[in-house]
Amino acid sequence: MEIDELTPAEARIWRAFARGDYVDFRTGPDDDPADGAAWGPERTVRARVLRTLLLDGPRASGEIPSLDLSGARITGGLHLQYATVELAVRLKNCWFEEVPRLYAARLWEINLSESVLPGLIAHAVRVDGVLRMTRARFTGLVRLAGAEVTGSLYLEGARIDAPDAEGPVLQLNQAALGADLWAPGLRARGPVRLTGASVTGTVHLKDAVLDAPGRTALDAQSLVVGSSVTAGCLDARGTLDFRGARVPGTLELTHARLSCPGGIALRATSCVIGELWLFGDGRIEGALRLRRARIDSLSLDPDLVPDEVYLNDLTYGALVPQHPAERRLQMLERDGDGYVPYSYEQLTAAYRRNGDDDAARRVQLAKLRRHRRTLPWYGRVWGRLQDAAVGYGFRPLRAGAWLLSLLAAGSVVYALAPPPALKPGEAPDFSPVFYTLDLLLPIISFGQETAFAPEGPYQWLSYALVLMGWLLASTVIAGVTRSVSRP
Repeated sequence: MEIDELTPAEARIWRAFARGDYVDFRTGPDDDPADGAAWGPERTVRARVLRTLLLDGPRASGEIPSLDLSGARITGGLHLQYATVELAVRLKNCWFEEVPRLYAARLWEINLSESVLPGLIAHAVRVDGVLRMTRARFTGLVRLAGAEVTGSLYLEGARIDAPDAEGPVLQLNQAALGADLWAPGLRARGPVRLTGASVTGTVHLKDAVLDAPGRTALDAQSLVVGSSVTAGCLDARGTLDFRGARVPGTLELTHARLSCPGGIALRATSCVIGELWLFGDGRIEGALRLRRARIDSLSLDPDLVPDEVYLNDLTYGALVPQHPAERRLQMLERDGDGYVPYSYEQLTAAYRRNGDDDAARRVQLAKLRRHRRTLPWYGRVWGRLQDAAVGYGFRPLRAGAWLLSLLAAGSVVYALAPPPALKPGEAPDFSPVFYTLDLLLPIISFGQETAFAPEGPYQWLSYALVLMGWLLASTVIAGVTRSVSRP
């Protein structure tokens, strides 16, 4: 292509290219690239001219060439698939008529910040530097599946508005980023896909809005992050799916608003996470699934826990902040898997690690009461007796209260109506207290029960005291055995 074939705007870019000079067609600070379709020929550039520059543009001795352009209307398709471009490409504040095609291209730095594009096709692209699309606006799919970026991918403040498109509007599945995915304030109308992606640094999604009602707003299955995922104040309409993700640092969802009514708001099953933060003034509408996850520290506000949770085989080291056992137990009662003994054991262990043995005992008592509801009727009856008598071994003083109450009642009755002696000449002096103890305690004998025989209704009272004594002894032994056998 010869320079005399170029328009004045293209000739200006051509001359600046060899020296790496910056070309700015903007007319003022309020120049909005969204109006680019109406820009005139004085700032219109053909995409094939830019392609020629990038692949075989002029060079100047002692200068570093680059394409550094702002405020241009780029017509036609910028097709660089399979190309190798060993220079910086900066097309900022531009308006693109067609979707750029960078499939399997190898580039150095590429900057599309604040530009307006109908989409981007860049599967398997390799960028030996950073890929910057700060505050860019897309009206179609952004395809970066399998992309390899040695530096960071910048999407802060970017807008992707393609709710009716087929497939995720931002595709980063199997992408490999050598630094960070920097996307605070990202707005995506449609699903975002990060399945199988690898991010050496941090994924930043603070203040992002992911709008995909009834679908998966963020598909991050098997995502591997070197540091953390920060998504404070995230607004997600649709499912957040972190199944199988590996986040050694923090998965932060503080003050996040997760909304998927009738579906799953957050799925983090089979994950390995350093710290999961779910607290603040946000909300969770939809189910919370943490099955088989391994979390070192779970920061969970009980007020954020939705009505439907799934916690089977969830393992965590610490549970913060510290709350009374009754507040935490509400979460276990909502488990969609029903009675899950492992969940109660995890909560018990968390309280014990914090030194709160009383809360740990309350959790164990709640576990036994929940288990009782799964038993046949005779098991439920026996369980209720153990619970009433000694609180399944966690309320041992209750046995003493029962014993003293029955002892007092029997002593008063038999003091008012002493039973006759079986052998009047040989019987010891009658003691209503020790006689009642003889009836209540099935092993110890004070010689009163064998010497006196009540008659009529008092005989039925003695039978009742003997029966209550055996029941009380059995429940005490069962409860104490259970309590002692516990670590």
